[in-house]
Amino acid sequence: MKFVAVCGFGVGSSLILAMSLQKVADKLGLDVEVENTDLTSAHSADCDAIFTSPQLQPELSQSVSVPVFAVTRYMDLSEVESQVRQFLNEKQ
Repeated sequence: MKFVAVCGFGVGSSLILAMSLQKVADKLGLDVEVENTDLTSAHSADCDAIFTSPQLQPELSQSVSVPVFAVTRYMDLSEVESQVRQFLNEKQ
């Protein structure tokens, strides 16, 4: 499974979100590859789910074929876990 964390430029906040996603995946025992990228590259990312800010979610949701989940507080592991669990529930 592969998750992509997305922010506008693909360096700052997406890296923080990617680290949080990896921590949550490890906690849940998921075998997940996590990458971070910029908004433009995300449109063609080969992944199972995209995690991003609420501001970027609408644009990404309209242009990709995978689910896009909004995370407001990237360092809040409980919020990130909630979104990962939502993905897992939708995937079933």
